[in-house]
Amino acid sequence: MLEFLREEGIRPHLIQELKLFRSEYPARAEAQSRIRAPRYLYYGRKIWEEAIAALLCGENLLLTGPKATGKNVFAENLAAAFGRPSWNISLSIHTDAASLIGSDTFINGEVLFREGPVSRSARLGGFGVLDEINMARNEALAVLHEALDFRKSIDIPGYDRIPLHKASRFIATMNYGYAGTRELNEALASRFVVIDMPAISSENLQRLMEREFPGISSKWSEQFCRLFLELQKKCASAEISAKALDLRGLIAAVRLIGKGLPAQDALALGIINKVFDPYERKLIEDLINARIPQSLGRETLFQA
Repeated sequence: MLEFLREEGIRPHLIQELKLFRSEYPARAEAQSRIRAPRYLYYGRKIWEEAIAALLCGENLLLTGPKATGKNVFAENLAAAFGRPSWNISLSIHTDAASLIGSDTFINGEVLFREGPVSRSARLGGFGVLDEINMARNEALAVLHEALDFRKSIDIPGYDRIPLHKASRFIATMNYGYAGTRELNEALASRFVVIDMPAISSENLQRLMEREFPGISSKWSEQFCRLFLELQKKCASAEISAKALDLRGLIAAVRLIGKGLPAQDALALGIINKVFDPYERKLIEDLINARIPQSLGRETLFQA
């Protein structure tokens, strides 16, 4: 990851401080299995520098923005860059305080406290990724207030007070306008620094495609990138819904073409079939047909 950050042009003093952080806070043996190599890399020097600086200062991050801006990918990249074990905590309307900090359990006839992901992240110096934080109820998230402010601890009623490890950080992600989302409580929002994630640029999307598919033809890689950017533009102007704006789906479609499926069938599986309105489906099909021919196969798409 450090070599990747150098390639991205991250300021040398930030990389040096990152190295010092990693050496000062080595991960404990019991948490080593939670240090993951990221599946995808996030491209964007400005966002990287802002996030690294904030985390080095001990701040917690809130990553906001629309769909397909790479919020979860970036959170995973940050944990890897800092060499931290990570816990992904998917939040919903059904999330309660016990599912975050832990609850009682029976072990060998004894009532013991079973740690939740927030407690484990706090104790082991991990990065806790609070996914879709604005889907959870405010009363469930209230247990995080003490952990996220200057007190840096979690008080568990009936048990003990857990001080946060000095390397612990929380990274929350939040989409706008999803069904079931709500306004984030001001008391909670004030405990984060906020990064508004930008839409992926044409250049960075091309780099992502070529890194994911090393043998892809530059001509067709560019066409797939332009297709995604056109979907992005139509989504921004409300001509189509965000259902079709699916970068994971686009990458999956390219992978399916590599397995031998015709391009149009692969794109139907990855993008078109996620839209249920007939008029909208026709718009998306027309966009795809204008750029990607039905005859495109793996022999043409992949040169190596």
